[in-house]
Amino acid sequence: MFQKMKLPLIGVIGFISLFLTGCDYAMFDAKGPVAETQRDLIMYSVWFMIFIMVVVYVLFAFVLVKYRDRKDFNLKNYDPHMHGSTKLEIIWTVIPIIIVTALAVPNAKALYDLVEPPKSTSDKEPIVIHATAADWKWIFSYPEENIETINYVNVPEDHPILFKVTAADSMASFWVPQIGGQIYGMPGMVNKLYLQADEPGEYEGRNSNFTGEKMAHHTFRFVALEEEDYQKWVKETKENAPALTEPAYEKLMLPGNVEEMTFSNTHLDIVDHGVDSGVYAMSIREKYGVTKDAHGQRDDQKKVVCKPSDAHDEEDLEHESHAHH
Repeated sequence: MFQKMKLPLIGVIGFISLFLTGCDYAMFDAKGPVAETQRDLIMYSVWFMIFIMVVVYVLFAFVLVKYRDRKDFNLKNYDPHMHGSTKLEIIWTVIPIIIVTALAVPNAKALYDLVEPPKSTSDKEPIVIHATAADWKWIFSYPEENIETINYVNVPEDHPILFKVTAADSMASFWVPQIGGQIYGMPGMVNKLYLQADEPGEYEGRNSNFTGEKMAHHTFRFVALEEEDYQKWVKETKENAPALTEPAYEKLMLPGNVEEMTFSNTHLDIVDHGVDSGVYAMSIREKYGVTKDAHGQRDDQKKVVCKPSDAHDEEDLEHESHAHH
């Protein structure tokens, strides 16, 4: 009975495991040239490996059938100490070289293509946005527009965006599956990533690197707007969004999730996390009494203590947000 159920059971387990691998299938619904290149590479690799599997299984079945143990099989010429075939040895050495080359060349070409802005909009100057990860929030700084957003980023469609990715504390991975990525952000260094959205829409971005208890909520909205709407948003934000104060920015360095926020200036005048190496964030946590034990977990018995003079900044951080559409 068990033998009869064995193969169907293995099939069911394999089918279920396909959906438990942690893969994000949104990346196959590409909405930008970077995501399209990465999707095509993945599908090329998948089909290439399927072809190899089919060839191997066909040869395996052929050998099993042709050389199976049977009554009419002639054993007179069987020599277990026969010399190896030079021709075969050359073949099974060359085949892996061909396979590796066929996989490596397209990947290497795409790797060099993706370090440059998308060719489809090469006539446009990329918009520079600093993307900074802090446990567990995303901070986006527009130095040219002098705007900063928290947990969402607005961009114009059909326009190259240069993301300068870094982190204030632990290493994070910046990823927008439908637009492209992913790339690591680490304190004290900056990694560059060109992205572009081909059509207006709202896409989910996230940190795909495990960074602790609230990492599952370390997400952001990637919003692609029509050019006119984007310019209108920039103008209104400059005129109406509150300024980001240093005490308010300090609160963002404390571990935890926050709501979306918008400011009419950036933190780049306060600290450059691409150079800082995490010293700033750790000093702020020490200032407010937020510590970690030997296992890297927060000590829940210690609470953030704000000075009386900073009390209004705590309230400002919670309420200083601006409509972002």
